Amino acid sequence: MAEQHLNARMLVEEIGIGLRLMPSNGSVRGFVKLEEVEKMARELMEGERGVAVRMKVKEVRKAACAAMKEGGSSSSMLDLLINEFGGPHP
Repeated sequence: MAEQHLNARMLVEEIGIGLRLMPSNGSVRGFVKLEEVEKMARELMEGERGVAVRMKVKEVRKAACAAMKEGGSSSSMLDLLINEFGGPHP
């Protein structure tokens, strides 16, 4: 639970693939009112920020797919890890 706030901040502020819901008390912790959820859902589906988020999600998806392809960065790192653990040891 502790890292949920960090994950949310990273997704919204750093990666740009989400919108922040504000709790009714104005802090980062607390309950989010139904009206706030509705407002952000509409913004995500119909608003300018929603368009930007969807465009960014497409970019992130493309990068993730490229990383997972044969020879991509994730694939290469996994191969290195497997070789490190499965290779000969002195």
